[in-house]
Amino acid sequence: MIIDSEVLTRVENGVGRITLNRPKAIHALNRGMCEAMIEALLAWRGDEAVKSVLIDHAGERGFCAGGDIRMIAESGAGDASEAKAFFRTEYQLNHLMFEYPKPITAIVDGIVMGGGVGISEPADVRIATERTTYAMPETGIGLFPDVGGGWFLPRLPGQTGVWLALTGARLKAADTVALGIHTHFVASEGVEALKAELLAALAADPKAVADRVASDAGPAPLDAHREAVDRLFAYDTVEEIFAALEADGSDWALKQLGILKTKSPQSLKVSLRQIRTGATLATFADNMAMEYALGGRVVQTHDFQEGVRAVIVDKDNAPKWSPADLSGVSETTLDALFAPLPADEAWSPI
Repeated sequence: MIIDSEVLTRVENGVGRITLNRPKAIHALNRGMCEAMIEALLAWRGDEAVKSVLIDHAGERGFCAGGDIRMIAESGAGDASEAKAFFRTEYQLNHLMFEYPKPITAIVDGIVMGGGVGISEPADVRIATERTTYAMPETGIGLFPDVGGGWFLPRLPGQTGVWLALTGARLKAADTVALGIHTHFVASEGVEALKAELLAALAADPKAVADRVASDAGPAPLDAHREAVDRLFAYDTVEEIFAALEADGSDWALKQLGILKTKSPQSLKVSLRQIRTGATLATFADNMAMEYALGGRVVQTHDFQEGVRAVIVDKDNAPKWSPADLSGVSETTLDALFAPLPADEAWSPI
């Protein structure tokens, strides 16, 4: 185990352990980190001595804040080849985890957003703590909820996945466990004891360990708005969602509308189509192929470049979206972004 590596991998008592180790960047994923995780998972897949996998993180700041957005933006400003290479590898990791034959446990203690969701949602056991903050905030930077968002979000209860994707809402553990985003709640002070139990139990059945250790996450604040979410976000166009929120007129609905009006109109339309399409796909691999084709194009658009400038580079939080309103984003534009890639350029699993 190389301690200064950005991902630590080792086997302990029958458990393959992956520890994200880039704490200063809240473990934002780069291609090398994804490759290291793929290498370990492939090595353990056929190793009978490895019964399950545990993924966690070093330090206190969070599990994983996403992908290396600056690199993706710099690449997208050119030919996007580096961004596409990253997406190809990252999505292969997501798919490898999704199809993995041994149980995977992810402990998401702290921030889990974007790419961090991509390497925790495919896990069988997903443990949140009171420090967990989950979000898919991509519409705020001109992107869309990738890394499998097109598969996982429409399969959440009702229209909660659409609401999460479009607004970028941040949820704490009570809500994530209630929605099934995370399977268990364990207080952060109990995480080390949980890991010790997982290792002591030979961890062929990490769910049984989590079931025993987990406690109640408490009442879910979103419950009060679930009926409104399902009613107001059920439409197939963003314009209809805007109109429904305005017509509803409640404080909560108008707050959601206000949030949506700050997001990239292109991203809102892309994300809604992604989720409605993802709901119809037969396999996770089909979804990842769709997201790969989409991602390589979206990172080259004005709105992604501008979103990264406004939120991450200059931090003025005043993006100038183009088109500036929904009417400017045509079906023709969306069709071009979603078009399948030629066979020799398309994404495929490992």
